[in-house]
Amino acid sequence: MKINLITATLASVVLMSATASFAAVDAEAAKNLAKQNNCFKCHAVDKDKDGPSYKKVAEKFKGKADAEAKLVNHITSGEKAKFADGHEEEHKIVKTSPPKDMEQVKNLVQWILAQ
Repeated sequence: MKINLITATLASVVLMSATASFAAVDAEAAKNLAKQNNCFKCHAVDKDKDGPSYKKVAEKFKGKADAEAKLVNHITSGEKAKFADGHEEEHKIVKTSPPKDMEQVKNLVQWILAQ
């Protein structure tokens, strides 16, 4: 009985922490940063364009502990992105104001992962 209570309490804390991190996402700021960087030229929230939809990106990374880190790296390093026709291009590096503001980048990534 005591173990079940401890397990239930821990599960509640984990759930509240996860919910709080997604609740902290500033969706408008994320969308504005995406617009400023022309992200919607290749991506949409719910349909594929040249790049995958943000919903597909979120599905791909769902439940993966390193999801945020991998996406931050992808949009800040210029690593190659693969396209449906097989060609590869360097992914555009997201620019922020002030430059290299990782909080803005993380907010964008968290917004994408919340789709």
